[in-house]
Amino acid sequence: MAEPASKIPVEVAYARPDEQVLIPLEVAPGTTVQQAIELSGVLEQFPEIDLARNKLGIFGKITRADTELRERDRVEIYRPLIADPKESRRRRAAKKEPESESEN
Repeated sequence: MAEPASKIPVEVAYARPDEQVLIPLEVAPGTTVQQAIELSGVLEQFPEIDLARNKLGIFGKITRADTELRERDRVEIYRPLIADPKESRRRRAAKKEPESESEN
């Protein structure tokens, strides 16, 4: 019978408009999302990250900070949205309307 792995590989990802990082880690089984973020050093590298405010996810799916990681999980730290996506779409559509009318 194989012995349980002493460490599992995971990654911590964070991106700003001008820079992105993907930090590979080896963590103990049972490590949580928050623990992996703290171990990665990303909080020191990007002091604007506030774990009380930023949403967290694993492979694009929102998750809680106390979620235990599995082998090869990628922890993602999301930045707050700058603009409401629905409002941005409305503005783009409103700009296109005059162009469409002038073509007719």
